[in-house]
Amino acid sequence: MEQTNKEAAEETDNTPGRMPLNAGDTGYGSLPGPGLSGSVGGSESAPLLIPETEPVRQWQPMTKEELEVVAGGPGWRKVRCYLVLLFWLAWVAMLATSIAIIVMSPRPVVTPLRWWQKSLFYQLQPDLFMEKQAERSGGINALYEQLPYLKSLGIGTLILQGLSDKEASPLNFTATGERFGTLAQILHLLTESNKAGLKVVLDFCKLDLLGPQDVAGNTDEPSNHSVHHALRFWLKQGVAGFAICDTDAAYSEKILLEWRGIFKEFNSQELERIVVVKQSRDDRPPLNVTLVDVVMKSILPSSHHHLSDKEVANAIETHLQTREDIWPSWTVGGKASRDLKKLLLVLMMTLPGSPAIQYDEGIDKTQNLSLKAGTSQGALNKPSDTHTDKENAKHSAVALFTSLSRSRAREEALLYGTFTFLPFNSSSNSTLVSPSPPILAFLRSWGCVHFLILLNVGPELHALNPAWAPSLPVAGVFVTSTGMNRLGSMTLDTLELQPHEAIVIKLFKAGSYS
Repeated sequence: MEQTNKEAAEETDNTPGRMPLNAGDTGYGSLPGPGLSGSVGGSESAPLLIPETEPVRQWQPMTKEELEVVAGGPGWRKVRCYLVLLFWLAWVAMLATSIAIIVMSPRPVVTPLRWWQKSLFYQLQPDLFMEKQAERSGGINALYEQLPYLKSLGIGTLILQGLSDKEASPLNFTATGERFGTLAQILHLLTESNKAGLKVVLDFCKLDLLGPQDVAGNTDEPSNHSVHHALRFWLKQGVAGFAICDTDAAYSEKILLEWRGIFKEFNSQELERIVVVKQSRDDRPPLNVTLVDVVMKSILPSSHHHLSDKEVANAIETHLQTREDIWPSWTVGGKASRDLKKLLLVLMMTLPGSPAIQYDEGIDKTQNLSLKAGTSQGALNKPSDTHTDKENAKHSAVALFTSLSRSRAREEALLYGTFTFLPFNSSSNSTLVSPSPPILAFLRSWGCVHFLILLNVGPELHALNPAWAPSLPVAGVFVTSTGMNRLGSMTLDTLELQPHEAIVIKLFKAGSYS
């Protein structure tokens, strides 16, 4: 059996075209291993092909010619086309998204305002003003010098009062008034006011514009013509309008229609003449709103004595809850304590409408200069603290007035924003038996911007109830206050109002401010 297998193997080895199994013995394909020449073990571990070693090539930047060759290839062209297409698609997508956000987001409707709706009125009696300044700076010249200063405070329109006396009626151009002066001085005041950028409204209130009337109520035609002639005269001088009272005989639809016809002759794109009606009673029947531009309303009722804090709070709350159908112009009107003077100023400057500020010595430039001169003169003689306190009070009054006028001029919410009265409870720290007036508050909103006005009319310290208005943001920043001592950011849940204090706060959501 073993012999047979051996013979078969030999036959296989001797078959033509086949490699013998013991090729290593014959010398085919054998490679000597390391240290063993021609050994079988060495042939199994040694590689059949030995690669040639290549030198290592260091990296070098491509030359300009190589870059041009590579960049001009078809692959890079496709990549550039794809990148440009992707950029424009992303840009169009962002633009479409922005437009969609702007269109879908709620936005307030902008109502164009007339010049008197944006203006700050300043009621001034030139004769009384000059009497106070006659000893200091020469009477009428003191008023001329103040005009640029009043403009810098944010005042836009002067309402000249006290011109309706018998000696110097505005209807009599040739009269010479003992209190005010000649017609030339009035005309010069108009000229200087226009140069300073101030408009002028003449106060015809309580002036008999119609003259004598018969029993049937018909006016005297010559007198009526003289009124029309007087109106044309003052309109030619650049007067911006006229003010009358709702108790005057001229306060009628017929007379106001005649005035409107005269105004059309002098109206222009730069200046539109107006009619201001001073409202003395709330029960007066309203006229056609197209005949009256501004209704001047008093916040406080007229009285011979100073109103109490409770009476002032009730009067303010009544006006805050009343909706106005015609553009109002707010003035104080009644009498209140000096502690509430700044609070009422903040109220007038933040209510919807045009504030009408009465002449105030606190913002009188001549008064401030004379006070400084008196203080510096007294410095050599050990000045008392009274001068320093008065000077600080003057600076505080001017700073508050300027802050309010500038905020009203640049903030859309304070100009034509919506008005929302906010009745809420407050936690009082007072132990007095008589209840103190509650905190009064309202909101002026324009889009996502909210201005909160808080009024503490009472003589006690008040802290806000944490749940007073859960729908409003609790964070904000102080805009101004009656004491001019509120600065920086704040939160409503930690706010305390001082006695007779008013605060203006700009609210914003947490993590954002605008």
